Amino acid sequence: MGGIFGTISRTDCVNDLFYGTDYNSHLGTRRGGMAVWTGEGFTKAIHNIENSYFRTKFEPDLPLFKGNSGIGVISDTESQPIIIRSHLGEFAIVTVSKIKNSEELTARALKRHQHFSETGAGGTSPTELVAMIINEEESFEKGIENVYDKIQGSCTMLLLTEKGIYAARDKLGRTPVILGKKEGAYAISSETSSFDNTGFEIDHSIGPGEILFITADGVEQRRKPNDKMQICAFLWVYYGYPSSCYEGVNVEACRYRCGAALARRDEAEADYVSGIPDSGIAHAIGYSNEKKIPYKRAYVKYTPTWPRSFMPQNQEMRDLVARMKLIPVKELIDGSRIVFCDDSIVRGTQLKDNVKTLYDCGAREVHIRPACPTLIYPCEFLNFSTSRTTLDLAGRLAIHQLGEGEEYLEEYATPGTDRYYAMIEKIRERLGVTTLQYQHLTDLISAIGLPKEQVCTHCWDGSSWF
Repeated sequence: MGGIFGTISRTDCVNDLFYGTDYNSHLGTRRGGMAVWTGEGFTKAIHNIENSYFRTKFEPDLPLFKGNSGIGVISDTESQPIIIRSHLGEFAIVTVSKIKNSEELTARALKRHQHFSETGAGGTSPTELVAMIINEEESFEKGIENVYDKIQGSCTMLLLTEKGIYAARDKLGRTPVILGKKEGAYAISSETSSFDNTGFEIDHSIGPGEILFITADGVEQRRKPNDKMQICAFLWVYYGYPSSCYEGVNVEACRYRCGAALARRDEAEADYVSGIPDSGIAHAIGYSNEKKIPYKRAYVKYTPTWPRSFMPQNQEMRDLVARMKLIPVKELIDGSRIVFCDDSIVRGTQLKDNVKTLYDCGAREVHIRPACPTLIYPCEFLNFSTSRTTLDLAGRLAIHQLGEGEEYLEEYATPGTDRYYAMIEKIRERLGVTTLQYQHLTDLISAIGLPKEQVCTHCWDGSSWF
């Protein structure tokens, strides 16, 4: 997915930039980067964070950075920030984006005798492509609107200029952007958790398609927000950090409500509930509180030397990291009937390995309760499941194994239908668990607390605005 952070201050901003960007580290996979306006030019640094941590890589660079304004990024697609020199002036840019029509826009640029110098995970750097589209217009505001008009997918961005920072949220608000402020300084971030320990207070969430121009002295709205919003629901289920809030809704509290909803529909008898670390833990606590059964840690995560399981780009290495970092507590597992809450089941490979470990440790029964519905549709708007084909999704694979195609997808996505139950049973058999019961979409939306039309649920029911 990726995360961004920017700050501008009447004094040096480097420490706030460093820590604020670091607090977005859970959102990205490949590269971290920072750029600072020194008053005379830009200083930037980019490092690989696939097998290390942002702080470790960037601490040696801090003495090189001095300035009152800067932007940072945690990226899962490319090396950022990039510095652009154009008729609009020199600026640094970072993006959180997925551009579905990148090849078409690249071909359009080449036909117009434009060129590219950066590369991304799939060829053209999305951030350079966005910068090129901005530079087709006569102002930054018009250029950003040109991006909204031209790209298919999503794009949120920060632009650092000598005069200030432009912050622009995706036109449908699929990714969040929050403004923070403190005495003599402003910050902009994907995560409100960036603000707590850096001294910023939440001012407000930027609206979908809204453009702000930020200086140390104040904030100007350069484009009003759009009426429609579809923020990604997975932020609350999985991506988001527990202390963060999006659209005023806290992640941890939402996960408690998700777990409670699972418990209310569950008739399984168990000795205790456990969560797959980390994001499954809050769902399990909510389940425990509602069901009035104990919460215990049957799995613990070893974090000192193992990075996040989605960080390495190679799937085989991701699976290895995911398996090696989780350690079973055999004394709690042996002879027990356990409900396990997890954030989701994407492919099911890792969960299947975990289930085998539980049975090897003596578990009597294993009941799996994902906190979201069955994934049936690949994500079209964020870099989630980008390396997977449709049949890599557990739900679509089950439908394929049942001998059917896309004509009944709506029925498979609807709880209570015969096809829905057949799909769940096929997934249960593949995982080898005692029972499998998914979250209902209506319960997930209720737990988030926003109107259904304001939340992107494409992965589960195929609905979306393009």
